[in-house]
Amino acid sequence: MNAKKWYGLAAIAILLVILASSSLFVVKEGEYKIILRFGEAMEAKREPGLYVKLPFIDNVATLPKYQMTYENVPTQIMTKDKKIIFVDNYTVWRIENPEKFIKTNHTVTAGTRRIDEAVYNAVRRKLSEVNYDEIISENTARGDLNEEITADVAKALERDDYGIKIVDVRIKRTDLPESNKESVYNRMISDRESIAARYLSEGDEESRKITSKADRTALELIAQAEADAKKIVAEGEQEAARIYNEAYGKDPQFYNFYRTLESYVVTMSNEPVIMIPIESPYAKILLGE
Repeated sequence: MNAKKWYGLAAIAILLVILASSSLFVVKEGEYKIILRFGEAMEAKREPGLYVKLPFIDNVATLPKYQMTYENVPTQIMTKDKKIIFVDNYTVWRIENPEKFIKTNHTVTAGTRRIDEAVYNAVRRKLSEVNYDEIISENTARGDLNEEITADVAKALERDDYGIKIVDVRIKRTDLPESNKESVYNRMISDRESIAARYLSEGDEESRKITSKADRTALELIAQAEADAKKIVAEGEQEAARIYNEAYGKDPQFYNFYRTLESYVVTMSNEPVIMIPIESPYAKILLGE
C-alpha cells in the first residue's frame, strides 16, 4: 500500500473521530443536557447515558438536576407597625423543567434573579401584614410565615412558567437599623413588664378568691359542727331526763331518799355549820331516826 492510500485512510479516520466527537455526548448523574439547534432548545436528556446529536449543527447546554440553595440579597422591609427591618433569607430550589428553564432564563444566574424578585415581593407583602414584635417573638407564627411565603413564591414562578420548582423559603434573620434598636427594645421590655404585672395582679386576685372561699367554707363547717353538738347535747339531756323520770316513777319514795342522800354529800362538804329544826324530816334522816 503506497503512502497516498495511508494518508487517505488516516484522513478518513480523523474525520470519523471528529464526527463522532461532535455527534456524541454524555449525560452524567445529577445534570440535564439540553440539545440546542441554532440557539433554540430542542430536547432535554434527563437520564444518565450516551446520546447522539447532529454534528456541527446542534450544541449541548448543561443544567444542574440537584437541589440548590440561593442566599437572597438582604432586603429592607417595613412592618405593619411601621418598623424598618432588614430581612435575610434563603431559598431551596431546583430546575423542574429544563426546556422551559433554558428558554426563559438561559442560565442558572438568570434563574436566581427571577427567584430573588419573587422572594422579595412575597416577603415584603407578608411582613407588611404583621408587627415587628410578632415576627421576633418566640411564640410567633414564624413557621406559618415561611410556609405562606414559600407558597406565594412557588405560585408566582409557576404562573410565569420558568421551569423552576421552589422547595422552601426560610427567613434566617430580621434586624432593625442601629438607630431604631434601642427604642424598640425598650418598648418591648416595657410591654413584657406590663404583661408580667398583669399576670401578678390576676394571680393575687385569684389567691384572694381562693382564700375567701376557704374561709367561708371553714366558717360554715364550724357553724354546722356547733349546731350538731348542741343537738347531740340536747338529745342526751332529754334522754337523761327521760331515764330519771322513768326511774322516779317506779319508786318515788326511794328516789326522794336517794336525792336526799346526794344533797347530804353536797351539804357536808368542807364541814359546814347547819342550823335546822330537830323535828324536820331532813334532820331525822341525818340523825338516823
